[in-house]
Amino acid sequence: MKQFTYLFLIALISLTFSCNDDDDDEVILTKDGTFQISELAGSWEATKAQFSVSTVSVDVVEDGGTTSMSVQSNGRFTLTIDPVDRDAYTVSGEMFWEEWQQTFYFAIVWDDDPDDWDTYGHTFDGTTLSLNGGADTGEYDFNNDGDMSSCTVHFIFDRS
Repeated sequence: MKQFTYLFLIALISLTFSCNDDDDDEVILTKDGTFQISELAGSWEATKAQFSVSTVSVDVVEDGGTTSMSVQSNGRFTLTIDPVDRDAYTVSGEMFWEEWQQTFYFAIVWDDDPDDWDTYGHTFDGTTLSLNGGADTGEYDFNNDGDMSSCTVHFIFDRS
């Protein structure tokens, strides 16, 4: 009986290590997801550019400023934010899809942090693009003191 228990234990350990699910956890980065990133190429004007943290929220467009975005067919983009109470500034990055477990997540890698990316909820109908970020997916200088604060973002863009 001892030998049977020993052989059973070795077989169980071997089976455990041979049935590893590492492939299920593999993240794939692609330009081909729910839609092709190249479909975003062109110029976009925001109808909403909201930055929020805790109970503070600012919508640059609602406050009278503008936000525009220019997207290349490879997903590279430039976003210009022009609030009414300060100088305009520009940020840039690249859009792509993060595929994980057969689900596509809209993602952006910002040029100021090229080793990391954020995923965003999105809707896209060909003429309107909506992006909703979670905590720490954007930055904004809420009190105009020169220090950017991490925040959530909500953008709605119309193709111009």
